[in-house]
Amino acid sequence: MRVLAKIERGLLEQRGHLFPWVPVFLGIGIGLYFLPSQEPGLAALGAIGFGTLFLSVLTKRFSGAWSPLLWALVLSGSGFLLAAARAHYVAAPVLDWRYYGPVEGRVIALDRSASDRLRVTLDQVRMDRIAGDQIPAQVRISLSDDSVKMPPGGRVMAMAHLAPPQGPVEPGGFDFRRHAWFQTLGAIGYTRTPVLVSAAADTGAFRLRLLAVRMAASDRIRDHLPGDVGGFAAAVTTGDRSGVSQSALVALRASNLAHLLAISGLHMGLLAGFVFSALRVCLSLVPSLALRLPVRKFAAVGALLVAAGYLALSGGNVATQRAFVMVAVMLGAILLDRRALSLRAVAAAAVCVLLLRPEALLGPGFQMSFAATVALVAVFGWIRDAEISPGPRWAQPLIGLVVSSAVAGFATAPVAAAHFNTIAHFGLLANLLSVPLMGLLIIPAAVLALVLFPLSLDWIGLELMGLGLSWILGVAHWVAALDDALGFVARPEAEVLPLLALGGLWIVLWRGWLRLAGVPVVALSLVLWSLVERPEILVADTGGLVGIMTPEGRALSKPRGSGFIAGVWLENDGDGADQPSAAARWPGEGNVKRLRSGAVEIVHVTGKRGAQHLTGCTKTEIVISSVPLNLKGPCTVFDPVSLSRTGAVSLGADGKIIAVAGQNRRLWSPALQRDQ
Repeated sequence: MRVLAKIERGLLEQRGHLFPWVPVFLGIGIGLYFLPSQEPGLAALGAIGFGTLFLSVLTKRFSGAWSPLLWALVLSGSGFLLAAARAHYVAAPVLDWRYYGPVEGRVIALDRSASDRLRVTLDQVRMDRIAGDQIPAQVRISLSDDSVKMPPGGRVMAMAHLAPPQGPVEPGGFDFRRHAWFQTLGAIGYTRTPVLVSAAADTGAFRLRLLAVRMAASDRIRDHLPGDVGGFAAAVTTGDRSGVSQSALVALRASNLAHLLAISGLHMGLLAGFVFSALRVCLSLVPSLALRLPVRKFAAVGALLVAAGYLALSGGNVATQRAFVMVAVMLGAILLDRRALSLRAVAAAAVCVLLLRPEALLGPGFQMSFAATVALVAVFGWIRDAEISPGPRWAQPLIGLVVSSAVAGFATAPVAAAHFNTIAHFGLLANLLSVPLMGLLIIPAAVLALVLFPLSLDWIGLELMGLGLSWILGVAHWVAALDDALGFVARPEAEVLPLLALGGLWIVLWRGWLRLAGVPVVALSLVLWSLVERPEILVADTGGLVGIMTPEGRALSKPRGSGFIAGVWLENDGDGADQPSAAARWPGEGNVKRLRSGAVEIVHVTGKRGAQHLTGCTKTEIVISSVPLNLKGPCTVFDPVSLSRTGAVSLGADGKIIAVAGQNRRLWSPALQRDQ
């Protein structure tokens, strides 16, 4: 009873500080929906819905100290149902086979692939020999010719190779099929032939009119600022990243400056802050207005309108929506005479984002954005409440920049390392040399270019933007070229990031000395990460690539081909080698390659010639082939026939076989789609 009394007293002490926990438990429910390998049935959803409704009724009858625990269950159940409803709402046809033939559709988006090829996303798709109710809602095609002009809303036609979105390249890995499902992207592919583009563009839809404005603005920027500088300028103003080369992207990522390309909280916050400050100063210069009107609130309204225009101009992707919601909440707090930067404001923004896009919880953008924001608000709130002086007045802006960069970098580093398997060792230095220019020069210059555009003097603002962006690109290339600029870490197990997040949030959100209970949780997550064991053997879903862990690192069976899969495997291992270097770890050449792993011998067969040379096998052999096999012998065989059912496969040191298909029967998995 004494323990229960202490818990009750602790819960009572949290009153008035519980709202920031709302998105936490909402997110727990969303995460629980994505956790199982089987899609929850109607019976399970009904039971969760009934339980959530029942608990919500109980919260009204029991309003004592224990009611927050009931609300936590209600929020978790609501998050689960919200994610399920969203997953069913976006359901659209997915191509179930490889297709080659004519594809026609309307241009709704343009971007670049990892191989630096222009990609076009189409809706209103038409395909040959496929019934209308089986045609994907959207398809994405990589083009062989970058010089083709793709007018937004224009109809294009091409002979394209299309395939369903690819599943995880290894069990437990990132599931692109799930990502594509929530984008209603039902097929991806490429074309090697010229693309036919209609002269007339269908820009009747509001989003296509906005896309046309974006592309026109992007073209104007790149015409005045050629090369990567122009592509960078277009990315931070219109969200169009198609003009940034792969070499620039690699440098920006290696220096931890790639976040400057995405229109995120930094850009939206800087823009809104600059407009708010400028409007407030201008209105304050007019005594008749300053003495009679709340100029601070008028400036907040003006900044909110500009931020909304920036959201529309940038295309309104998930990251920009999240940034706008956070800025809107901050400016709304000013209008309501509340503190703009508080954990309640951050929590309100997180709730809005999760209600609109619950799947965003799984993305690195959501996780990194809110990790940085929560850490910054908590640290600077603690400095304010503790009345700690950050130094002499003249040095406070510089000290604030250093502290904010260090805090944001510390908070986002584990998330970035978990998703991208890299750590930029000099990222803090690069950000200190670059981020100030975003607020002092680049964003104000972008606003200046917009203001001067009607006078055809926007080149003045663009020139100033170009100076700042040239400096940032120079810093990125310089930092990326430093020795040991980039470190590599292995992909953690699925439970590591949730434990890390919950431990960190407990430290920040709980009031009282019990917040220290979050420290061992964070420590446990880091220990689990350090003890992660990578699979001994990995097999691609096509049978075209095999990777075996050796003392030197993972040995790959081929120096070329299946490059994307090879890159992901090596990244997840925390291995900085490229595919040819990893292939050199596998001795021997030819169409039949052998390498021993523990008590078994791995045999990789490529091509029909290799299959002809291998006619039998033994019990201690595992044979992987890129073509169908008909072997005599007791060996384990993975060929295209068996892999089409299992997907990518991993084999542990204990001989345990884990298949992607065995782990996943969700709405977005082919197995469940075929059963429906």
